[in-house]
Amino acid sequence: MKSEKLLAELNRLRQDLDKDPSDLEWFTLHHVFCFVSYKHGEFQQYLDEVIKPGDEVPED
Repeated sequence: MKSEKLLAELNRLRQDLDKDPSDLEWFTLHHVFCFVSYKHGEFQQYLDEVIKPGDEVPED
């Protein structure tokens, strides 16, 4: 599974909310998205190790 697909979904979830640093949900999604984007290579490596054939979410 490509990490870009998961990052895009995480970003979509984040953008569905009003940008409000006082809202814990937005704050959490924003910083997780930023951190995982920054550690993109390590995230892809993690996915390569833990996602087995057949575990992926089907394409829409």
